[in-house]
Amino acid sequence: MTKLWGGRFTKSAEKWVDEFGASIGFDQKLVYQDIQGSLAHVTMLKACQIISIEEADQIIAGLKTLKQKAEQGQLDYEVAQEDIHLNIEKQLIDEIGPVGGKLHTGRSRNDQVATDMHLYLKTETKEIMESIRALQEAIVLQAQQHVETLIPGYTHLQRAQPVSFAHHLLAYFWMLERDFGRLKDSLKRVNVSPLGAGALAGTTFPIDREMTAQLLGFEGIYENSLDAVSDRDFIIEFLAASSTLMMHLSRFCEELILWSSQEFQFIEMDDTFATGSSIMPQKKNPDMAELIRGKTGRVYGNLFALLTTLKGLPLAYNKDMQEDKEGMFDTVQTVKGSLQIFAGMIETMSVKEEKMNAAVSQDFSNATELADYLAIKGVPFRDAHEIVGRLVLTAIQKGVYLLDLSMDEYRQASSFFEEDIYEVLQPKTVVARRNSAGGTGFDQVQKALEKAKTIIHP
Repeated sequence: MTKLWGGRFTKSAEKWVDEFGASIGFDQKLVYQDIQGSLAHVTMLKACQIISIEEADQIIAGLKTLKQKAEQGQLDYEVAQEDIHLNIEKQLIDEIGPVGGKLHTGRSRNDQVATDMHLYLKTETKEIMESIRALQEAIVLQAQQHVETLIPGYTHLQRAQPVSFAHHLLAYFWMLERDFGRLKDSLKRVNVSPLGAGALAGTTFPIDREMTAQLLGFEGIYENSLDAVSDRDFIIEFLAASSTLMMHLSRFCEELILWSSQEFQFIEMDDTFATGSSIMPQKKNPDMAELIRGKTGRVYGNLFALLTTLKGLPLAYNKDMQEDKEGMFDTVQTVKGSLQIFAGMIETMSVKEEKMNAAVSQDFSNATELADYLAIKGVPFRDAHEIVGRLVLTAIQKGVYLLDLSMDEYRQASSFFEEDIYEVLQPKTVVARRNSAGGTGFDQVQKALEKAKTIIHP
């Protein structure tokens, strides 16, 4: 089959070579963006009188017909036409005749493919941002039910201090808020039009790049034609933001997996998001959380793959850049799926308040309160730290906890201890007193919840 660019060639490639070089197997995802960009381009050609009104109207009608066929799944994609751009152009010519060949006046596949990807990422980034908001809302709904539910806080995966479970959940709300902000900021680089840059040097036709940018909803145009067709920074930025987002989801998954284990028993995942064992009848595995944790690696891989592809490329377009799409498509699909699953997991998980509250009563996570208690009474904190350390050692040796020690034992450790120490050591008191801005104190958590609600429902 003759290629649309084949005039200079004396023979055709073998089929297997065509198959290796073709991208239509994956870039057909850009069919609507390709038609959208072409409609804007031909509208501009008509307005600038580069082609006649009659020719432009024929092309516009043909493109709209192709769009309808695409929506109905009636477009046939051919490997021989390599990519979505040539496939659409070939089918346009088949639909309306040779006049369809005038569509490509004043543009190249290089600026065409870049335009398609800008349009694609603009739409998908906004949808991912909406999915982040949905997950944040699920977190807020769970958190507001558990402001006074206590859970051990950990450092080094060792119990450190008790915290409000709502406070712990909201930590991920704010991580997601940064992810939302990164994606929102990245739209500034996505929302720029490369259309009209040509292959690399612009065009001799009197085109109006600002017009096509406006028609496509872009905020501006690339100022340099070489940069316009060479730039994939906007994809790298998206992949980097997605990698950070997936890292946050993966950390959250790790905690959900731990919390749902027999050793913790802090939560139970809904059956929808768990699976059983083919051999062990008792098992309930948190597979969806594990999958999201695992899929994080593929998103990282897509980022590093594109960085590696681009790192040694001279300007302008090189065939290597065909490798920019599959990782982008895969990341979009992975991130959107992960966010949707995650929101469902958070909405439906059961929180075992009794287990959590019992956990903070059977450890030494209230030890810092003793040190602070002495420091408030004038004991240098380092001295207070040592006194409390000895009390913890005493309790460990006796097989009890700090609330179980007698007043005599406290007085032997320091004359500053009074009877109120038993109230100070109560887990709820420990948490409530941490009322500094951003802390786990119940009043602070309520403030954080109200602020979170105004963010997701401005």
